[in-house]
Amino acid sequence: MKLSPGYQRRHMAANMGQFGGYLGWMLLCALTCSQGVLGIRLMEVRIPMHTVRDQSARLECYFDMEGESLYSVKWYKDGNEFYRYLPRDMPPAQVFPLPGVSVDIHNSTESTVVLSSLNLSSSGRYRCEVSAEAPSFQTVSQHGDMVVVALPGDGPRITGGRPRYQVGDTVRVNCTSGRSKPAAQLIWFINGEQADSSFIRGPFSKSSRDGLETSTLGLEFKVRPKHFRRNGDMKLKCLATIATVYWRTNEESVEGDRPQKAPALETRKWQGDAAAAPGAEAAASASGEFGADRSGGSATGSSVTWVHHHLLLLLLPAIYSTLVFSPASAHLVAR
Repeated sequence: MKLSPGYQRRHMAANMGQFGGYLGWMLLCALTCSQGVLGIRLMEVRIPMHTVRDQSARLECYFDMEGESLYSVKWYKDGNEFYRYLPRDMPPAQVFPLPGVSVDIHNSTESTVVLSSLNLSSSGRYRCEVSAEAPSFQTVSQHGDMVVVALPGDGPRITGGRPRYQVGDTVRVNCTSGRSKPAAQLIWFINGEQADSSFIRGPFSKSSRDGLETSTLGLEFKVRPKHFRRNGDMKLKCLATIATVYWRTNEESVEGDRPQKAPALETRKWQGDAAAAPGAEAAASASGEFGADRSGGSATGSSVTWVHHHLLLLLLPAIYSTLVFSPASAHLVAR
């Protein structure tokens, strides 16, 4: 069937009108969308990665409306809204109850939310959402994760060590960090240098009923001469850390066994005394004080010889008188 020229012109005009309307709608949408993209921008969202239990945290959300009017700022934890700021409302801030989230509303603003009395359930993903007024109603958001840390009550403890080691002994010690969440990371050092990985035993962790964890790291190695410093001791140090909020150390100093000197013999002591006082040995031998004579005889032998000598000197006169003045002696003289 052949269409008349007039019908063809009317049909073409209708099609052109529809196409023009479509182009106009596309242009209007492009202008509106581009205005939305340029009209609001999140500059920075600050959410602390780690915070400490029972302390406070500051969540910050900075934005630039670039000519748009602010409609609302909303904060979410794990997808649940807990804080809303609408500048047109009075008061502008509103809080919604949520487990683990306690908002300090008096110190919170359109760009800052302060959380107080943090606990372990305060950990989670926090998101800031900023919306503009009509006609764009543009919304932008950004999130970050926060972990609440329960710190150990005390620093790390070193157990199993001895006060003294010598080369060839085996060192077996443990470092234990108290109950925390998450478990503390432990590192061993020997004389200020991180211990070789082959010396490490563990780590081992143990959970308690309240969800806190105790961590233990062992150190085992055979003592070599290089392990002792110049002053003869060895330093063993354990470092416990939790992210950037906890850093504690414990250090022990052990001594190396020093070789004992052999006791000096009495003969050496005697020779030393004689050398210290020249002539003392000779005088002592003459008087019998030190119990030994120069010839190596015993003290008893020297004393007996000395007695015999003096007795002989005392008896000589009597013997002489007997021989000279006896009758037999006189008869011999007379003849």
